[in-house]
Amino acid sequence: MRTHSLDALEGGLDYRFRDRARLERALTHRSFAHEQPAAGGGDNERLEFLGDALLGFLVSDWLCRLRPDFSEGELSTLKSVLVSASNLRRYGDALSLGDHLKLGKGEERTGGREKPALVVNAFEAILAAVYLDGGLDAASAVVRRLFAEQVGEIAAGRWPVSNFKSALQERLQSTRRAAARYRLVERSGPGHEPRFTVEVSIDGGPVALGTGTTKKQAEQAAAQEALDALRAEDGEDGDGEHRRPASGRTTGTNPASEL
Repeated sequence: MRTHSLDALEGGLDYRFRDRARLERALTHRSFAHEQPAAGGGDNERLEFLGDALLGFLVSDWLCRLRPDFSEGELSTLKSVLVSASNLRRYGDALSLGDHLKLGKGEERTGGREKPALVVNAFEAILAAVYLDGGLDAASAVVRRLFAEQVGEIAAGRWPVSNFKSALQERLQSTRRAAARYRLVERSGPGHEPRFTVEVSIDGGPVALGTGTTKKQAEQAAAQEALDALRAEDGEDGDGEHRRPASGRTTGTNPASEL
């Protein structure tokens, strides 16, 4: 892996690893680890497991502090969209994670760098790697920088807090447009960890895709994507790029035990 590529990735995270081996492991798919066991370090699956739980905790904590007026149901809806596979794919693509993945030859040939699941898994694994490298505060800082724009919209009341499908339907009804239609286009992953991809169509044409670990979550994610598209058409949003402060990179001094 090229050193300057890791420099670019650390720049996108705004975090400098004290031990880059953690970052490399987070980017290592099991196909690479199996084909090149001599490389050592293992794959990123255990880090993904930790990162998934860590992200859920950090987002839940942030939302509770940000909106103490929201009910448990409202907080759960917002959290489910923020940590959905569709949303994490956005951040993974913004960081060009597909370009950084360490893949085996077979996975490379089958377009592994473009597979949403691999990008999302790597994103969660990287968050865990930051936690192990710098502690909880460092991981929280990365999440808050990356999610700042979306959470800012929540704070300003520009995100629906009850149901994205209902919000989309209300918007369509207000402009006398036909109801949105949802179609399951793919179910992937093992039985204990499925991934659903749903397409939402408006006026007979596909508008957006959403993915999630349940069909309902995928439909909510697709509705949120469609809402964003409609708002952009109406000029309600800006350029949509993620912004981060110009402060120096975060470093940590509280490493946890390795996995």
